[in-house]
Amino acid sequence: MTILQIEAVRKTYPGVVALDHVDLTLEPGKIHILAGENGAGKSTLIKVLTGLVAPDEGRVLIEDGDALADRTLFTKVAYVPQELSLFGSMTVAENMFMPFDRSGFGHLTVSRRAMEKAAADLIQRFGIHAKSGHLVNRISVPDQQLLQIARAACREEFRVLILDEPTSSLTANETEHLFRIIRRLRDDGCAIVFVSHKMEEIFELGDTVTVLRNGRSVGTYPMPGMTEGHLIQLMSGSSVSLEEKFQPRFAVSENDTILSAKQISGPGFSDASFTLRRGEILGFAGLVGAGRSELMQTIFGYHRATSGQCFLDGEEIPRGRTDRAVAMGMVYLSEERKHHGIFPLLSVRENISLSVLDRMKRGGIISSRRENDVVAETIQQFDVRTSSASKKIVHLSGGNQQKAIIGRAMARRPRVLIFDEPTKGIDIGTKFQIYRIMQQLAEEGVGIILVSSEMTELQRCASRIITMYSGRITGSFDQATTDVNTLVGAIIGAPETRHVA
Repeated sequence: MTILQIEAVRKTYPGVVALDHVDLTLEPGKIHILAGENGAGKSTLIKVLTGLVAPDEGRVLIEDGDALADRTLFTKVAYVPQELSLFGSMTVAENMFMPFDRSGFGHLTVSRRAMEKAAADLIQRFGIHAKSGHLVNRISVPDQQLLQIARAACREEFRVLILDEPTSSLTANETEHLFRIIRRLRDDGCAIVFVSHKMEEIFELGDTVTVLRNGRSVGTYPMPGMTEGHLIQLMSGSSVSLEEKFQPRFAVSENDTILSAKQISGPGFSDASFTLRRGEILGFAGLVGAGRSELMQTIFGYHRATSGQCFLDGEEIPRGRTDRAVAMGMVYLSEERKHHGIFPLLSVRENISLSVLDRMKRGGIISSRRENDVVAETIQQFDVRTSSASKKIVHLSGGNQQKAIIGRAMARRPRVLIFDEPTKGIDIGTKFQIYRIMQQLAEEGVGIILVSSEMTELQRCASRIITMYSGRITGSFDQATTDVNTLVGAIIGAPETRHVA
């Protein structure tokens, strides 16, 4: 039996073929993985599956009905986007059942009591740590993520649930809880479409996988018997060594300190001390809320430290002065790429050149030739895939947005570069490109701090790993001589962990 089927779907945008005669079949009681590199066509396919865009050619059948002719059939498809899409100033119950007319509460008056009672049942079912009347902006990000899923799954008519990178803000325990919910929905007969760039999640959950590459369907395969290497090759068209390490090829001097933090305290963390060596990739590990990002943002001046000092090449960085941090040679690349990284309404050229406009002036006027030269060099050096430098950056894939941001940062010729979750939501092929960029920068003498929630990423890239738990540094470890269990113990606050490097 088939719940949803698309046949020979084609969708084009000016100068781009987003989908090229793609087929897909979804069956009840199955978890269907949608895999592909950034820019492969996954987002466009999801928009077709949800009715957000109509294909130029092809058919969309939902329970054998023509959904392009009868668009009410798309109400059977529920979608949970990667980015949070909630009303922060409204309650959990109100967010759960909006729009009220589709959830049975849209009469002349809305019974808040009935709504909150219905929400309480779903809150318990999905394990959300909140009450019906709590404002959404007062609950944790993981609980907001679970709320989005509960909101999608509470519609009686839905038969298909599409989850796009649903674990990006969840801890390991929260992820496992979410997986139990997904499996329960599958066992109830729902067809699940699951999009993730995390290989361990794909292989743990998936029953079948459809691979897209350059807007085309490479094929649909059963997950049993599939290997990581084979899946990566299908996605990228080339093989990638999963065991490849990315430490610099030269010895980092223990005495060549470029950045030092001494007993820094600020919002969400306290008494943090560490050193970064020139040419080193230093990893920071911890659970969501451990204080890693807050520490980095305070060092950079985005937050003001309440105590402690931070020095760059022996010169103290003033508290709360991002301008001084940048002038001294520090760049921070935020985890929230879309909110704090790119300027979405500006072009790729403008996003790259913004950081160095002061170097392109000639008589007080920006030299277009100099700007174009810098942008072209950056696009080539960091392999930014775009049809034109004039294209709005928001239309690039996440991986190419990230490479453009890295290129912009490097145009400043920084001495210290802080990467906060640099590969979040990025396919594995582009991940390895970013790993190689980090390695190259470290070999050029840039000190790099890598904040990551992926232990394999830290082990692959960093020479030392500092762990944090509940706002405090719990250990500093030599990656080459430390096992995973020790690192995990330090990030969950196990008392037996200790400093070893």
